[in-house]
Amino acid sequence: MTLSTNGYLEVLNMKVLFAAGDPKPERWTVPIQQLLPEAEVFNWDPNGEPVNADYAIVWQPPEALFERERQLKAVFNLGAGIDGLLKVANLPRDIPVVRLEDAGMSVQMTEHVIHQLVDISRNMQVYRDQQAAGTWKIHRPIRRKDWPVGVMGLGHIGKRVARSIASLDYQVSGWARSEHHLDGVTCYAGTDRFDDFLAQTRVLINTLPLTDATRGILNADTLAKLRPDAVVINVGRGEHLVEDDLLQAIDNGQVAHASLDVFQSEPLPADHPFWQRAEITITPHVSARTQRDDTLEQITGKIRAHSQGQPITGVVDMSQGY
Repeated sequence: MTLSTNGYLEVLNMKVLFAAGDPKPERWTVPIQQLLPEAEVFNWDPNGEPVNADYAIVWQPPEALFERERQLKAVFNLGAGIDGLLKVANLPRDIPVVRLEDAGMSVQMTEHVIHQLVDISRNMQVYRDQQAAGTWKIHRPIRRKDWPVGVMGLGHIGKRVARSIASLDYQVSGWARSEHHLDGVTCYAGTDRFDDFLAQTRVLINTLPLTDATRGILNADTLAKLRPDAVVINVGRGEHLVEDDLLQAIDNGQVAHASLDVFQSEPLPADHPFWQRAEITITPHVSARTQRDDTLEQITGKIRAHSQGQPITGVVDMSQGY
């Protein structure tokens, strides 16, 4: 190591490999190089030779990367969810895998969820229909106690969603695998409290990570335990939802509306039945988009810290999948 002119301890000959399938990788590699002047930065070339990288910054990387690059000290994922990365069969299990922490996504997702919640709970579609018909009519304001909200998943994003909705005086509960304590939010933990959480929820918001334990968690049994005229807002992963179960719950009147931003198949196929259902609001996976500047500042800062032997946050517990 040596001390650089900007005051950082530089690790000489550090190599960083970018592998995210971007058709214009220079949008990433150039700022990475600027933020890590002490490193050599490479873009993944599927036909190239090993670069003997120390760190890889990836999004859904090919297995060939880990076959070729065998000196990696850590892998940094360009997203908070690592379910796509875990599908890579030869992902090294003996080095840290680091997920993205927020990077501007929590505020976006909170905005999206609140927009969907308010639009549905205040029945704004009625006013849009009245506008189209040239009708002026005022309807009775809602009672927030009639719209209890339940947030599944109390990670960084889920906590911000729950707190923000609670600040609007909705009754909010949260559920997670482990214990959490949030001001203004009633928290439930573990599978033995899941039914209690569902029983007091009308608007169910999913922000869970996708793991074997959470895959298909939005199913017929879960939906049946919600309060009548339930609403489902899914901003987690499409694989959390059993799609046929949702359609059946809408048909039998248990679920009044669903707002879906993620799907099992994306783009959503043109012949998918969701398109034809007025009870379903569809957005094309836009509830939160990665902010490049914030993302790269976070990742390169962690690479520098790790290279200097300092602890970093966001390291994935591979046994839990998040």
